[in-house]
Amino acid sequence: QGQLVESGGGSVQAGGSLRLSCEASGRTFGAYAMGWFRQAPGKEREFVAAISWSGSSTDYADSVKGRFTISRDNAKNTVYLQMNSLKPEDTAVYYCAAGRQVVVEISGYRYWGQGTQVTVSS
Repeated sequence: QGQLVESGGGSVQAGGSLRLSCEASGRTFGAYAMGWFRQAPGKEREFVAAISWSGSSTDYADSVKGRFTISRDNAKNTVYLQMNSLKPEDTAVYYCAAGRQVVVEISGYRYWGQGTQVTVSS
């Protein structure tokens, strides 16, 4: 059984940056697409970014394009989310997930981490 563990969350002022990491253990996720989702209080979980198993294909939500960058290091079984120019509306719990393809639907991902809190103050 695989496990995904997120880290790197925290509190930052608007305009700042954070780098989230998601480390996989218990199985190799090198053949899986990896995604990042987020859920703000009182809102549904939403797609943020995803990357193919090779790293050659990525997809981003319109709200984060040009500010966030997803990447992966399969040798380290880790996926990253570099978040720049953060805004208060980026405040949420961020989850990483593993699935077979780069898709935006939550149902497309089988394995999920527990999440890491990101808080952006104005």
